[in-house]
Amino acid sequence: MDRNMTKNGNRAVLLISCPERLGIISAVSNLLFSYKANIVQFDQHTTDSRDGMFFMRIQFDLDTLPEAYPKLAQDLSAMAEEYPMEWRLSKESQIKRMAIFVSKMDHCLVELLWRWKSKEILVDIPMVISNHPDAKETVEAYGIPFYHIPMSSQSKEESERAALALLQDKVDFIVLARYMQILSPRFIAKYPNQIINIHHSFLPAFIGANPYQRAFTRGVKLIGATAHYVTNDLDEGPIIEQDVIRVNHRQNETDLKVAGRHVERNVLAQAISWHVEDKVIVYGNKTIVFA
Repeated sequence: MDRNMTKNGNRAVLLISCPERLGIISAVSNLLFSYKANIVQFDQHTTDSRDGMFFMRIQFDLDTLPEAYPKLAQDLSAMAEEYPMEWRLSKESQIKRMAIFVSKMDHCLVELLWRWKSKEILVDIPMVISNHPDAKETVEAYGIPFYHIPMSSQSKEESERAALALLQDKVDFIVLARYMQILSPRFIAKYPNQIINIHHSFLPAFIGANPYQRAFTRGVKLIGATAHYVTNDLDEGPIIEQDVIRVNHRQNETDLKVAGRHVERNVLAQAISWHVEDKVIVYGNKTIVFA
């Protein structure tokens, strides 16, 4: 499937974060003007107009982008010496490669496969990896390679090595679509701010097993989900997206689980879309989302 058809080959996105400093917007705009780039979208945010951090996202068109891209990257590197900034330049036509990790619950996996097939999320999916064989038939029906890598407490290190060997040079980021395993710091370090996880939003309440049963017993009125980047602090990485839906006393534990699955699917898909479209900047343990 050719997924480049809906992408603009002359469009790029520039993300910048740096300490607030007079003249940074002018400097970046003038640089793009010198290349005869046309800015089609501009977003910015500052934490404090004097001593805060400044964040910027610029989407622009440049007729000579394929040829000019290396030189523009060099000029941005030079600018980063004058303005101590972190920057990321990406071509819209460069399709990101997404690996999916899943366990037995497949609602998020199926949602992502459907959105991928319908081109609602423009990515390539080189592989799906699971610690259970259950999703093999579903995944392979889409023509996507499926790899079953069993994992136990005794085999965790070996299993992660096997997964990393499969991933090497083939993916840009990873989605944990209800993958019920904790990744090691060694694994996470290979993909900093490039692993997206989804879980219910009961945390820090109802932590651990059977959260929906305990939420039902407690009589919660809201069911939610959180998508975030994975860090070494379990379920405490920078949050990309959250949402909630209202529930009531007529709904039993099964109803709550169904509601939870609905919101998890949507929240995860939205977080991935923003990541793929380069709308997210990570700063500390927070995100700036230019949505």
